[in-house]
Amino acid sequence: MRALLDTNILIHREASVVVCQNIGLVFRWLDDLGYDKCIHPESIREIDRHGDARIRNSFRAKLASYHTIQAPAPLTPAIQSLSNQLDSTENDLIDSIILNELDAGRVNFIISEDRDIHDKANRLGIGDRVFDIDSFLEKVTAENPGLVDYRILSVRKTLFGNVNIRDRFFDSFREEYPGFDGWFNQKSEEAAYVCYEAKELVAFLYLKIEDEQESYADIVPHFRPKRRLKIGSFKVELNGYKLGERFLKIIFDNAIKQRADEIYLTIFPNSLGRLRLIRLLEDFGFSLHGEKRNDYGNEQVFVRNMIPNFNSADPRLTFPYIRKYARTFLVSIYPEYHTDLLPDSILRTESPSDFVEHEPHRNAIRKVYVCRSIFRDLQSGDVIIFYRTGGFHRGVVTTLGIVEGVHLDIQDEDHFIRLCRKRSVFSDNNLRERWRYNRSNRPFIVEFLYAYSFPIRPNMASLIENGVIRDINSAPRGFERITNEQFDTVLRLSETDSRLIVD
Repeated sequence: MRALLDTNILIHREASVVVCQNIGLVFRWLDDLGYDKCIHPESIREIDRHGDARIRNSFRAKLASYHTIQAPAPLTPAIQSLSNQLDSTENDLIDSIILNELDAGRVNFIISEDRDIHDKANRLGIGDRVFDIDSFLEKVTAENPGLVDYRILSVRKTLFGNVNIRDRFFDSFREEYPGFDGWFNQKSEEAAYVCYEAKELVAFLYLKIEDEQESYADIVPHFRPKRRLKIGSFKVELNGYKLGERFLKIIFDNAIKQRADEIYLTIFPNSLGRLRLIRLLEDFGFSLHGEKRNDYGNEQVFVRNMIPNFNSADPRLTFPYIRKYARTFLVSIYPEYHTDLLPDSILRTESPSDFVEHEPHRNAIRKVYVCRSIFRDLQSGDVIIFYRTGGFHRGVVTTLGIVEGVHLDIQDEDHFIRLCRKRSVFSDNNLRERWRYNRSNRPFIVEFLYAYSFPIRPNMASLIENGVIRDINSAPRGFERITNEQFDTVLRLSETDSRLIVD
């Protein structure tokens, strides 16, 4: 297997200051799996022009540890056409030249943090073989579970005072914010969300609600008076387990609960980890507002509007809001898969210790559902109500999801596995079994957003009594559409927060 490493990966690997702990983990996996670490001559030329002499010298000293592509492939017709349409700068052209090695079949995959390369790969239909750091780690941990020697403990809420301030995790905060330790100690009785990998802190989140009287004199342009949720401290050492999405869901849940009109955070975009966090936030509707001016430097300010709205073309931008009169479908899910895929919808009869979050799909907001339903005409913005099977009394509706897209034209078994991996409850072997089970009725894939867990879970008896399900023999099989009136009934019976539903 040949992995082509983009220039940005090489630069971060050779930087004198570690800006992403997971760079080392990526290279360890490449070595453990015996993959060739390939570099393109264009990357060598880019690094030779880099402004940091330490990076240039470090890279030259380690050049022998990489396989330099000696005979770059001629541009494929697809790459040439795409380059003619999109490339306007030298950097654009270099991206296309690097991507060309994959399109020509000279390498098996590319690892890159360049969003333009990912966008181009998606246009060419080879996006499932271009990985960023996090998705590469997801891939290798899913394919090689026997080689993973650690577990992610559940995200939990704790007090600042219970967290070791001397943990190396906080070194970046200390470097950026003079007086950080004093500020942290003053918060000893306040709550934060944390996650540990073995005994190492890998994620930390602090949230603060601010009312209309809050002063924002140091933010330009100035904020108008609003009720806001401030992301006071947010750091995730991404490691292939979708912790960023898990914490983002916590942020949105708090914003709804606290009735915030906006969410915002301030951030120095000066490291790979911070840039990747910004990309995740932008994917879910955050946008650059301006800057916060400090004595120790200016931070960028990102804002997310929480006034109820719904974007059917890209529901992430308005997540977790749901359109009231969208097409709505009941879909069944077996108990053995339910809480694994939808952990916040755990039943009182289940033990949280059985669902330790060491699987990417548990943490993800964006998930996939594998199905053989006769009805397959789902569209972005459709609403899914998950029904946990169990019969008259134990069968319950638990969760609202929002459809992002559907994969119907699946090329083969390997393509099916690549599309499902990291966001599905099934292992690779399970996926192979499901693909091969019925050759005349191959499964398809529904991508959805895990939006909301019902406070009250109406059972089948209640659903029948209130006209949502006809009778005990009418439990959903596949995707079964319900009326707007039936959806209203489910929302009423489940005591769903009405603020989530957009007319």
